[in-house]
Amino acid sequence: MVMQIGKVSWISGPVIRATGVLDASMLEMVEVGNERMVGEIIGLHGETASIQVYEETSGLKPGAPVYGTGAPLSLELGPGLMGGIFDGVQRPLAALAAQSGSFIGRGVHAHALDRERTWPFKPAVQVGDTLRPGQVWGSVQETPLIEHRLLAPPGVSGVVTAIAAAGERTIEEHLLQVASPGAAQDLTMMQSWPVRQARPYARRLAPRTPLITGQRVIDTFFPLAKGGAAAIPGGFGAGKTVTQHQLAKWSDADVIVYIGCGERGNEITQVLEEFPALVDPRTGRPLMERTILIANTSNMPVAAREASVYTGITMAEYYRDMGYDVALMADSTSRWAEALREISGRLEEMPAEEGFPAYLPARLAAFYERAGQVVTLSGETGSLSIVGAVSPPGGDFSEPVVQHTKRFIRCFWALDKDLANARHFPSVNWLESYSEYLADVQGWWRDNRRLDWKSLQSEAMTILHREASLQQIVRLVGADALPDEERLVLEVARLLREGYLQQSALDEVDTYASAEKQFRMLQLIIEFYHRAKVVIDYHCPIFQIRQLPVITDLLRMKSRIANDRVAELDALEAEINRQIGALEKDYRP
Repeated sequence: MVMQIGKVSWISGPVIRATGVLDASMLEMVEVGNERMVGEIIGLHGETASIQVYEETSGLKPGAPVYGTGAPLSLELGPGLMGGIFDGVQRPLAALAAQSGSFIGRGVHAHALDRERTWPFKPAVQVGDTLRPGQVWGSVQETPLIEHRLLAPPGVSGVVTAIAAAGERTIEEHLLQVASPGAAQDLTMMQSWPVRQARPYARRLAPRTPLITGQRVIDTFFPLAKGGAAAIPGGFGAGKTVTQHQLAKWSDADVIVYIGCGERGNEITQVLEEFPALVDPRTGRPLMERTILIANTSNMPVAAREASVYTGITMAEYYRDMGYDVALMADSTSRWAEALREISGRLEEMPAEEGFPAYLPARLAAFYERAGQVVTLSGETGSLSIVGAVSPPGGDFSEPVVQHTKRFIRCFWALDKDLANARHFPSVNWLESYSEYLADVQGWWRDNRRLDWKSLQSEAMTILHREASLQQIVRLVGADALPDEERLVLEVARLLREGYLQQSALDEVDTYASAEKQFRMLQLIIEFYHRAKVVIDYHCPIFQIRQLPVITDLLRMKSRIANDRVAELDALEAEINRQIGALEKDYRP
């Protein structure tokens, strides 16, 4: 029940104070002013409440009423989320546009889920069954790609006393009645959940399956396991947003949640225009049929930016609880941290490093710790993978957001501005990046693909690290001073950099590489290195190896051979053997 709990006494941007507040609780959702702007209590001092308002407060005056809702900031969870585009506090942007036009007006409210739409309900339990918390009691086909499994809310259990028949139903209809100790409970398709509270699960599992993204530098060298957490730090123009777009488009997660948190409006517009037109490579269906977008641009109220990451991750956990593999992209957590800093400053809290609040590490930890592969309350296995972009000023990785983020993630994809300036994308620096999931996913490649991926990956990384050491000598005395064996290392490293690591998001073939194609490409480059090394040992001059036509073929195979024609790489292998075999015949003692 909404009732007045106080009056505005002090205003500083998105932060206000209300006095005379007696009946309110911490993190309670409130409505401010006659326009009923959405806010949240973030501090209580006697009868004074500090409130962050998720809408523009210009024109708000002291004395304006503050209304309490008696509940924390919560989301509506149910059919209709998939394919939706919401703002930071789960207001559907399409509905807001219909009410107020292209620019969102203050105090404009709309239900996150359509109350009038009907869904094809199918019961999964019957009268007399015992319902457990988190159990699936029905389903609807939310999109052609996603079956929405209706879950008993945590804390709800008992004997089923009534269940609706299959048919078209709205989300507010009472479909299930449960006789719980004390009283009967009626369930609908919709449930509510506080955004700042992680959803429960039965137990956490160790991540063992890689999230295949189709991006070679990630899948091969710095893999992310399903249920893992990764960060993409990089300066302006390094390619963070494009890299996250690629992950959202091509990763083999069942559900994608993309959070545009404080980014430029043109980048969010690009997402909103591109994603509805994209086709899921696995099913041939529109990608939006398994995607949720949270759009919170840099010109939107800063407090809503702070809430947007919780909105997105709560939706992601909801689909994880259905047994799906969910991937969440947050672009960018730096803008979220800046929102924390601004609100903390307006609250006159003691600042820590670079003005950020002292609780920044705790907030980052709470966010990334919600990732994981789990056994759900219903006994299914689901996962939530988090990829957070970080935008350090000037590309300085020593700044607080990057450093604290590294404490809570196990996969670090460091974007390099020099690589980006050289038009090498993705600009992931293979010397600064790391993944602690290498040993975890090794078994998946061996058991599910029958491929010795780890040995190839290790040898390729060794070549790249040797190249970095040799380049220091080259800068001093030139490449001609090196022996041919080491000049071969430089040539193979060039093949790895230009023919394997570099990948065009705009090339129809190269934008995505299947796991099989990635392995085969890397295998050919390493095989070329082994064969050429034997010829070098026979004193064949390096220039003759550099002149081999097959080197051009190795550089171009990424865009010439599609994922469904990997067998054509066998012909390239035969060409490697033929051309190097001819040199071997000439120089063998």
